[in-house]
Amino acid sequence: MSAHPIIELQGLTFAYESGNTPVLDHIDLVQCERQRTGLIGPNGCGKTTLFHCMMGLLTPQSGTIHFKGSRVTEKSDFTMLRRDIGMLFQDADDQLFSPTVIEDVAFGPLNLGAGPESARTTAQQTLDKLGLRHLENRVTHHLSGGEKKLVSLATILAMKPGTLFLDEPTNNLDPGTRERLIDIITGLDLGYMIISHDYDFLAATCTDLAGMERGTIVPVEKSALHTHHHIHPHGTHPHEHHDH
Repeated sequence: MSAHPIIELQGLTFAYESGNTPVLDHIDLVQCERQRTGLIGPNGCGKTTLFHCMMGLLTPQSGTIHFKGSRVTEKSDFTMLRRDIGMLFQDADDQLFSPTVIEDVAFGPLNLGAGPESARTTAQQTLDKLGLRHLENRVTHHLSGGEKKLVSLATILAMKPGTLFLDEPTNNLDPGTRERLIDIITGLDLGYMIISHDYDFLAATCTDLAGMERGTIVPVEKSALHTHHHIHPHGTHPHEHHDH
């Protein structure tokens, strides 16, 4: 793993309304290039809010955000950050808005300045890599939940980011789609940070672990990825737990 930080937070504090208890309370966090981090914590502890602050979707009251060593403060700074960091939202319907799959996946490259033919080619290549080319001309809102999640990921990867933020990517996925997502994510030549309650998923995809509790980062042992009880949907299906 490279020692160069992609994003670094110092003292980040955020509350949704003035005077309220902060959702994020003096967060210090470093995510380095190619680092693969799982972020765990109870519902309501601030994980999604943290992602939204790092992406410039919310403005913290105090603290600093550095991207590749430079402080990020202006809208233009976050525009540059979002060219390099792609975020997968919890709800795919928040990410997909074009009539067809190919239009959704081509939107990012178009927005980055590619011509229509180039954007379409990039979109098709991305769908090919994810095994989704057969969905190219499908109406997006007619897709299944799992298909929408994978197409949402394709819309991000088509922009060729260097880092991904994934917010509860396995929510409501069937076991087959979940396994496909693991294969796709672990096959990427990228660093990422994943919010998830799915410990098996994090064990399969991440090498580092961070925890959040009441708006602060708390230490978590890597072994915590394996200290859990679970029921596999296919009890006779062989599987391994890999120790990272």
